[in-house]
Amino acid sequence: MARKYFGTDGIRGKANLGNMTPEVAFRLGAAVTYTAKQRTKHQPRIVVGKDTRISGYLFEYALSAGACAMGGHVLLTGPLPTPGVAHLTTSMRADAGVVISASHNPYEDNGLKVFGPDGFKLPDEQEERLEQLMDGGVLDAKRPVGMHIGRAERIETAWGRYVQFVKGTFPSDLTLDGLKVVVDAAHGAAYVTAPHVFSELGANVHAIGIAPNGKNINHERGAVYPSHCAKEVKRCKADVGFALDGDADRVIVIDEQGREVNGDAIMALFATRMLRAGTLKKRTLVTTVMSSIGLEHAVREEGGKIVRVDVGDRYVVEAMRQHGYNLGGEQSGHLVFLDHATTGDGTLGALQLLAIMLRERRPLSELVDEVMQPVPQVLLGVVLPARRPLSEMPKTTRAVRDAEAKLKAEGRVLVRWSGTEPKLRILVEGPDKKAIATMAKTIAHTAEQELSA
Repeated sequence: MARKYFGTDGIRGKANLGNMTPEVAFRLGAAVTYTAKQRTKHQPRIVVGKDTRISGYLFEYALSAGACAMGGHVLLTGPLPTPGVAHLTTSMRADAGVVISASHNPYEDNGLKVFGPDGFKLPDEQEERLEQLMDGGVLDAKRPVGMHIGRAERIETAWGRYVQFVKGTFPSDLTLDGLKVVVDAAHGAAYVTAPHVFSELGANVHAIGIAPNGKNINHERGAVYPSHCAKEVKRCKADVGFALDGDADRVIVIDEQGREVNGDAIMALFATRMLRAGTLKKRTLVTTVMSSIGLEHAVREEGGKIVRVDVGDRYVVEAMRQHGYNLGGEQSGHLVFLDHATTGDGTLGALQLLAIMLRERRPLSELVDEVMQPVPQVLLGVVLPARRPLSEMPKTTRAVRDAEAKLKAEGRVLVRWSGTEPKLRILVEGPDKKAIATMAKTIAHTAEQELSA
């Protein structure tokens, strides 16, 4: 069915406009609570967390009001990373969790993501059911009164609970004593939790991006601007740097030389070490179509394989759950360890990387340079005057086939439409950077001509 509110990762948009209004948040809170009431005999418990953008107050109260209007018991965590909300939803035996965040987007935007009682994002059919309830008359007809109206309370220990959980995923025989770590929290949801996690495990922490004012989330800090973290790593002569995004479900890693480490190389490190230890289930890593063939080669050389899915951590997790895999991620920095968590977690992923560095007693730059031979990759995003299925663009399709014929088995071509705008995304990989750049530009130019004709 056509979706009115939910996109590929919850509801998202400009705060206080369109679908991101307090009215929509109220209806979502009511719908989530009503749905939970159908599954349980007790008063539904709904965990509500947020990042640090100023509009979080607006949606926190609207969402809570909707849940209370349907008889729910709301547990407010305040600013907390998305994986923290997922964790508290399960650890507190709540019936649902809602995160108020627009992730890496600027402060003017906001979003609403819903987790089920198992801590996983809702599948499409459940989101569609919520939309039906939000626009239907059932919620208004079923409102409780008197003593059956719900209530809300703040969980003052929420951030501490999450810190303890993340620390518990770090090997008990290791400490971070002697390591200097730069942490950039992007003035976002992890501004309190991330520095505590690393320092409580013994690291000398230099924290930046930890002074949110409601308007500076993701602004020239964090995963969107990793260059700032890189500068601090070099200036402080740190061993490693971690730049989180606004809701801290992904991380960009900086090595001790101040170099940004490609997300594929990080996944290669995890996959190869887990293969050697025999802990990578079905000897398989799940990643997206955007990941480099260099990652595929690295995993294959260790006797493993990769499974590719559509872009989005949601699709990575779905494939992992469906087939019983335990490691997945995206080139953009989402890292999913299903043995520990139900969603991507930048801080948790950073700890697993530190464990590898400590066990092998080698700097990150050496580990990265050795684990994967990078294959040149060119990415283009071309805004076009119209959107047409690729099957109806024969000239563009022919240009893609020509490029594939030239690359043969040494590279690949991926052309797809953006999920949110009339933009054609073109990825070309191959051994010759100049040659693949020419191929990508040729495909882009062909598409422009074909759609302008």
